[in-house]
Amino acid sequence: MPEIPASALAALPTEQSNPRTRNLDRMSTAQILAAIHREDAGVAAAVFRCRGAIARAVDRITASLRGGGRLIYVGAGTSGRLGVLDASEIPPTFNVSPRKVVGVIAGGKRALYSAAEGAEDDPRLAARDLARLRVGARDTVVGIAASGRTPYTIAALRYAARHGATTVAVACVRGSELARAAEIAIEAVTGPEVIAGSTRMKAGTAQKLILNMLSTAAMVRLGYVRSNLMVNVRATNAKLRARAERILAAITGLDGAAARAALRAAGGDLRAALATAARGNGGAQARVRRRPAQTGNRAR
Repeated sequence: MPEIPASALAALPTEQSNPRTRNLDRMSTAQILAAIHREDAGVAAAVFRCRGAIARAVDRITASLRGGGRLIYVGAGTSGRLGVLDASEIPPTFNVSPRKVVGVIAGGKRALYSAAEGAEDDPRLAARDLARLRVGARDTVVGIAASGRTPYTIAALRYAARHGATTVAVACVRGSELARAAEIAIEAVTGPEVIAGSTRMKAGTAQKLILNMLSTAAMVRLGYVRSNLMVNVRATNAKLRARAERILAAITGLDGAAARAALRAAGGDLRAALATAARGNGGAQARVRRRPAQTGNRAR
């Protein structure tokens, strides 16, 4: 992949100097914070304008996961870290295998903690990393790059496409090479950053919002949420066990002690406890005490 000319990089919206923050170094602390907040205020609208493309991507991701495939995020630098972050949060929230939603970052694990910026310029690393995952037709690969021109990420999408995977681009500019390499292009145009080129700011915020939407909506479509409750939560610590008990109580009408006993009887498996409660039989469930009926809207 040929090196991108400096003039082309300078023309990117994400590299431009923001006229609204050109006096940033002369502002008071309060003024700096106000300037950052004003710029951030437009991020959600930029993401909302992409909702059609995001919806198409969610449907493809859902089909991949339902068909035994994976959601694979690929990126470099901040973009790669955001992909790894989203992937790492899916297993405890939805009790999904960590092999189903995967984050790949240029430079590997060390790039999560320290800069490995040179890795983003090597397209061969992308092919190697995706080959290790054996990317195939059942997978959806989401390439994340604020500028839309990161060689590593573009190469990853091209490799994924050659191997039959669905490809999605998440960029913060229009008409990028990354978008052209993808079947579905999500282009949240956030404009110049508070500090020119610092795409960990507005662009990073937009990417985080989009990844939240992709993974969360897919999990909802797969049935891991009832009403707005995470009924497939993996209760691996005290906070999550308490949450599982509250969810069980909210859906079934059990009081707190009975929900705790039912969850314990199910070995901490919330879905199993819900299924047992629905059947109304078995072990502790035959002796549960139920709350008096309450008025108002309650999740069911």
